[in-house]
Amino acid sequence: MIRKIKADGVQEVEFLAKLGERSRNTNKDVTETVSEIINNVMMNGDKAVREYTIKFDGKAPDTFEVPKEELTALTANCDPEFIATLKKAADNIRNFHERQKQQSWLTTKDNGVIMGQRIRGLKRVGLYVPGGTAAYPSSVLMNAIPAKIAGVSELIMVTPPGKDGKPNPDIMAAAAIAGVDRVFLMGGAQAVAALAYGTESVPKVDKIVGPGNIFVATAKKLLYGTVDIDMIAGPSEILVLADESANPKFLAADLMSQAEHDKLASAILITTSDKLAEDTTKEIYRQVEELSRKDIIEYSLDNYGVIIVCDTMERAIELANELAPEHLEVCCENPMEYVGKLDNAGSVFLGNYSPEPLGDYFAGPNHVLPTSGTARFFSPLSVDTFVKKSSFIYYTDDALQNDSDDIIRFANTEGLTAHANSIIVRKK
Repeated sequence: MIRKIKADGVQEVEFLAKLGERSRNTNKDVTETVSEIINNVMMNGDKAVREYTIKFDGKAPDTFEVPKEELTALTANCDPEFIATLKKAADNIRNFHERQKQQSWLTTKDNGVIMGQRIRGLKRVGLYVPGGTAAYPSSVLMNAIPAKIAGVSELIMVTPPGKDGKPNPDIMAAAAIAGVDRVFLMGGAQAVAALAYGTESVPKVDKIVGPGNIFVATAKKLLYGTVDIDMIAGPSEILVLADESANPKFLAADLMSQAEHDKLASAILITTSDKLAEDTTKEIYRQVEELSRKDIIEYSLDNYGVIIVCDTMERAIELANELAPEHLEVCCENPMEYVGKLDNAGSVFLGNYSPEPLGDYFAGPNHVLPTSGTARFFSPLSVDTFVKKSSFIYYTDDALQNDSDDIIRFANTEGLTAHANSIIVRKK
C-alpha cells in the first residue's frame, strides 16, 4: 500500500517529481465546460443558474436566497450537542484571528509631512461552501469568522441545495454562528460566476473564497482578475516528521486522516528510524480495514504515499522544507526545537498530541492552507485575506520645495517629462 524508500538522492527526487505532476495537470475538458458555464451566467444571470442547478443538483429552490429568519430556524433542526461544538470551535477561531487584526496608522515629520496607511475590510466577499456529501460546516467558520473580524461589510455565502432543493441544516447553523449576512442556494461553477458578475438575485462581490471541486476551483482560476480569490487549492497533503520516540499507531492514523480526503491526496512520513517505518506500515494495514473510506485511502497511499528514511534529522528537515506541505506534524522527542528550522509549511502541529484534525476543526488557526508546495510563498487564510490597504501622503509647500530637485531628477532620468513638469510648475 504505502512504500518505503531511502533518502539516497535518487528515490526521493523521483517521488517529488511524481508528486508535482498532480498540480501541473490541466483538464482541458473541465476548462472548456467551466468557460461555457461562466459565459452563460454572465449573459443570462439567474435563468442560467437555475438551469444548471436543476441539471447538476436535481432540483432548484423556489427562491435562491434563504431568508434570514429561516437561516436561524434551521439551526433548531441540528443536534444540540453539535451546535455547542460549533460555538466552541467558533470561539477558538475568533480568539486566534482577533490577534491578526491590524490598525491604520500615520506618522508625522518635523517639516509638516504626514504619511500613513489606511486598512479596512473589503466591501463584499463571496464564500463558496460545498454541499451534498461533502458538506463542511468547519469551512464556514474558517472563512467567515476572519472575514467579519477584518470588517467585511457584507459576506455572501453560496452553497448547493440538497436533492430536495433545501439547504443543509448544519451548514446553515455554522453560517448563523459565524455571522454570514446572506445565503444563496446554488453551487458549482455557476455559483462562482454569479458571485463574480452578479445576477438579478446575487450581488457582485469583490473577492471569492472557499473550497470546492475541480469545477469550482477552475471557475475561481478563470475569474481571477474579474474578482480576487483566496488561492487555488490542490489535493490535501500531510507530512509527518518523526524520530524513534514517535508512536506508530498515531502516525498511521494521522497519515490516513488526510489520505481519505481524495485519491490525489498525499501522505508522507519522513523519519530517521527504519523500525518506526516498518511499524507504521503494519499499523496502516491494520487500521485501514476499519475505515469507511478504505478504497480512497488505499489508492492515495499506493500512488502518493511514501515513507522516507533519512540518515539524519537535518536531511529530514531539508526534505520537509523542500516539500513545503499543507500540514506538517512534528512527532519528535523535543518538537519545539524544530519550529525555527521548518520554514515552509501551511500549518505545523507539534508533538504527539497535536494531530492534524485538531487544526481542521477546533484549535483556532485556519485550516485553509497553501498546497502543492506553494507554502514556500503563500500563507494560510487570515484576517489579511479580507482587507485592503491604501497609503496616503500630505506634503507642505516648503517640504515639496525642499525635495523638488530630487524628484525632477528622477523623472527626467526615466524620460517622464510630464512627471517632472508636475513638480516644476509648483517650484518657486
